[in-house]
Amino acid sequence: MGLASSQDRPVAWGILSTARIGGALVAGARESSAAGIVAVGSRSAASARAFADAHGIARAHDSYEALLADPDVEAIYVPLPNGMHVDWTIRALQAGKHVLCEKPMDRRPERVAEAFDAAEQAGLVLSEAFMWRHNPQTLRLRALLDSGAIGDVRLIRASFSFPLAADVDVRLDAALDGGALMDVGCYCVSGARLAAGAEPERVSAQTVTGPSGVDLRLCGLLRFPGDVLATIDCGFDVAARDELEVVGSDGRIVLADPWHCRAPALVVERSGAEAEVVEIEPVNSYRLELDDVSAAIREGRAPLLGREDALGQARTIDALYRAAAEDASVPVG
Repeated sequence: MGLASSQDRPVAWGILSTARIGGALVAGARESSAAGIVAVGSRSAASARAFADAHGIARAHDSYEALLADPDVEAIYVPLPNGMHVDWTIRALQAGKHVLCEKPMDRRPERVAEAFDAAEQAGLVLSEAFMWRHNPQTLRLRALLDSGAIGDVRLIRASFSFPLAADVDVRLDAALDGGALMDVGCYCVSGARLAAGAEPERVSAQTVTGPSGVDLRLCGLLRFPGDVLATIDCGFDVAARDELEVVGSDGRIVLADPWHCRAPALVVERSGAEAEVVEIEPVNSYRLELDDVSAAIREGRAPLLGREDALGQARTIDALYRAAAEDASVPVG
């Protein structure tokens, strides 16, 4: 009976930092029967307590170390700045905690491999937090492509941008791996890889660099096996846009809200037929993400997004930055 009750108990999660995105995870956890947020850790007692009070979290720790030492916390969500992801992910794993690391885990494939090596050595679950991948809209897209709804995939177009108003922002800090590709363009990379159903072989890219040294805008071209081409674009200094289009030999599928999935729907256009709108019931992607990783923890299985997907992301991001720096087409990996 004890074992069964332990397996049925919601996974106790802690949030490492008071980053704003942590509030979205808390909202998802409120809808979940598989996960509960029980603690938050910050670099100061005041900020931890303010976040805990605002979100109804029982315990507030005045340091990240104190959160990792909390014996009642089973898993850690890491929404720190990009450049801190792997170091604190590894520290959490070494403390015996499962980890959900906010995207992107890192731009260096060797660092991503280091994190997953630590997870495997400890026998713990590690997953990269791309919440959109868990949404029914995304699953329906992949199912339509697998069924041949638009024939063979030939072209993919993915975009994500918004005007970043602040002059001082962690997303503009080169020392913390800021930049448009790391913040929003990584979704476009994820979308292109999912739609292609493979990893890119070569990429090229152009960037516009801001005063702080990070990419304010990036456009990339990815070539996948089977002559599938994808264009991605992202930016901090252009109007808000987010779209995913997959063009096949017999039609196309367009997602007007692919990443947030707030108004999920797919428009399917086939040659010689009227456009079909496939409506999807809205559901909290953060809840689905927590449900998946929590189930992986309880059931001893792999999460939806594991080592290979995270490495595929990092290799592609690394190649895009190399291509932009060299002004050339470069191989991935």
